[in-house]
Parts: sequence; C-alpha cells; structure tokens
Amino acid sequence: MIGYVTLGTNDLPRAAAYYDTLLAEIGAKRMMDFGRGYAWGRSMAQPMLGVMKPFDGQAASVGNGVMVAFQVDSREAVDRVYRKALELGSADEGAAGPRGEGFYAGYFRDLDGHKLNVFCMG
Repeated sequence: MIGYVTLGTNDLPRAAAYYDTLLAEIGAKRMMDFGRGYAWGRSMAQPMLGVMKPFDGQAASVGNGVMVAFQVDSREAVDRVYRKALELGSADEGAAGPRGEGFYAGYFRDLDGHKLNVFCMG
C-alpha cells in the first residue's frame, strides 16, 4: 500500500551518511538521487524512504505524531538496528523490547528529529 515516505532535512550530507549506514543494517541501499535528496530501498518494487531538502525552499521541520517504522524479521535485527541508530547519534525514544503480544520494537529519532521505529512481529 505505501510506495514511499519522505522526510525533510536541513543537512543533506549528514542525513545521507546517517541513512546509508543505518539502512544498510536492514539490507537497504541508496537507490535514487534527486539532487536535493535521496531514496533508499531494497528494490524498486518495494516501499522506499526518501530524505531531502524541502521543495519549497523553507526549513525542514519534524511532524508531530509522524513516525516511520522499518520492519525486520527478528528480535535480534531489531536490537542490532536500534543499537546502530544510537551509535549514529540518534536520540532514544524507547529501548528495544516487547510492546504487547507479538510486537517487538525500538524507537529513536534521526539526526533531524524525525521519529523512527524498527520492529518485528512474533
């Protein structure tokens, strides 16, 4: 259902380095270059994440209540990606762990303040 999600940044080189490293942990790589931003994914046929400078030229800001979640296949992968995010300078928004029956997740904010989550089911 979701084709892609785009997040704004005010520091594209910093954001690109962050997402190159973080998303490599889940098998994603930089797939598209828009000049003012990039998109990462596992393939062109799967949902992607775009990070770019806003088209209107105004400063990027964080959406209150907005969160992007990355699905992985195991608790170990959740733990690994969550730890990598913190190593890269992410702010902790909730340690990796169980969040109810069958849902395991870790929450963090990227370097621009966007809320992200890595999770697995089961």
